[in-house]
Amino acid sequence: MTSLFRCPICGGPLTREERAYRCPVGHSYDIAKEGYTYLLPPNQKHSAAPGDDKGMAVARRDFLSKGYYVPLLNTLCTEISARTGNSPALLDTGCGEGYYTAGIFRALAEAGKDPRMAGTDISKFILRYAAKREKDVEFAVASSYHLPVADGSMDILLNCFSPLALEEFRRVLKPGGVFLYVVPAADHLWELKQVLYEKPYPNEEKETPYEGFAYDAIVPVDARIHLESQADIHALFQMTPYYWKTPKAGAERLAALDTLDCRIAFRVHIFRKL
Repeated sequence: MTSLFRCPICGGPLTREERAYRCPVGHSYDIAKEGYTYLLPPNQKHSAAPGDDKGMAVARRDFLSKGYYVPLLNTLCTEISARTGNSPALLDTGCGEGYYTAGIFRALAEAGKDPRMAGTDISKFILRYAAKREKDVEFAVASSYHLPVADGSMDILLNCFSPLALEEFRRVLKPGGVFLYVVPAADHLWELKQVLYEKPYPNEEKETPYEGFAYDAIVPVDARIHLESQADIHALFQMTPYYWKTPKAGAERLAALDTLDCRIAFRVHIFRKL
């Protein structure tokens, strides 16, 4: 089948075969047993294993699979469905383990639409879980700053807590295409931060216009979750930036908890390409 992806070397269209992607001039990219492919050229790698490591990938998979962030997923499904036609092309950049990618794809299919969807992430460890989660979505290891997709080919581009590669986002979206940018709101995970830090501070919230895009909406998502085990608390901790910069005393306080009630708060900034 013709892929949403393009060859990262020559830019030609890729055809997905049973075991590999191939372009017209003969470049070939194997499909891993899990179902993803590798479209990150060596000159775009800045480490031997870029992106989330194995531990972080497992934490994201375990935490999100329990439905703690369903309010965000449901909002994304509603907003995207309202802004797409019958056969949309969608790209999830920095898709992680595919929780939102798969959920959105299934919601559109259940609404009677015929979506084509791809997800990219720089971590091969995390894409193994994404490709297992939804076989009808294409997944590839790739950089958000060098997306292996054609100019003006996407109706929807989703970015959840991932690098903001605006030049690439403008390039790959169709005129009038929609860009959804998910960021944490001021009090996201406030109770978690109260345990970790002596003086926690709220996240900055701001409305930022971007060249080539017009604001369509800012959609709030606010809820409370009950983390019912230390394993779930640790999984959430491990998938946040706090995991790498929390003082030892704060991490020890968190490790002593068996349960935690916590706010989750997101803002979905929705733009249209001019």
